[in-house]
Amino acid sequence: MDDDQLLRRFTEDGFVRIEGAFPAATAQACVDIMWPDTGCRPDDPATWTRPVVRLPGYGGGPFEEAVTAPALLAAYDLLAGPGRWAPRTGLGTFPVRFPHPDDPGDGGWHVEGSYTPEGAEHYWTNVFSRDRALLMLFLFTDTGEDDAPTRVRIGSHLDVPEVLRPAGEQGMDGFVLGPLVDAASAHRPQTCATGRAGDVYLCHPFLVHAAQPHRGTRVRFMAQPGLEPTEPLRIDRPDGAYSPVEAAIRRGLGLTGRPE
Repeated sequence: MDDDQLLRRFTEDGFVRIEGAFPAATAQACVDIMWPDTGCRPDDPATWTRPVVRLPGYGGGPFEEAVTAPALLAAYDLLAGPGRWAPRTGLGTFPVRFPHPDDPGDGGWHVEGSYTPEGAEHYWTNVFSRDRALLMLFLFTDTGEDDAPTRVRIGSHLDVPEVLRPAGEQGMDGFVLGPLVDAASAHRPQTCATGRAGDVYLCHPFLVHAAQPHRGTRVRFMAQPGLEPTEPLRIDRPDGAYSPVEAAIRRGLGLTGRPE
């Protein structure tokens, strides 16, 4: 898709899928590194005793190759704004999901938090999307409908700003915010982040999403890092030079045109 199509899909849906953003061979190299850290064996389903295993962040080598793929660097500029995002050399936590009869227990609808106020126990979010310019879903294995793909509510990024507006700069605890954004976006149609190894979903930080149980047969490796801004996001730029992420927040708040 060209840049105009990408921007249109991101603005309306709250996410865009970059097919083949990085090579499948790079994805496999990352998976080969991670498998031993799961404590399980890829060729022995009897060792897959938990529905989800969370691996810490990985960087350098094929992980850096994935997150710095040329198609993604161009998309970061397009969506977050040139010079407004911090380069990454690696990827955050990997929730590795296994075929398993048990519910993983993390399937509630939510938006990602990105900072912790002093004394807070959980991540928080505010209407300015503090410390997060994008949510990104990196597929490292082929992921079909039965392979625990992340569920997303199409267009839900436009429902969240009004929920967060009363909390202002301070923001809200993610555990408090989750049920509120669930209710606010319940009318939205749902889809799943399926695709091939090497595909990447670039999502507005306010996109409402949720995990789900794995009903398939193949283990799913996915990373969900954030793209950090180099400066705070703003919804009151005197020059009106809003990034698409900022423009969507303004739209959700019912703001149009340049600030007075």
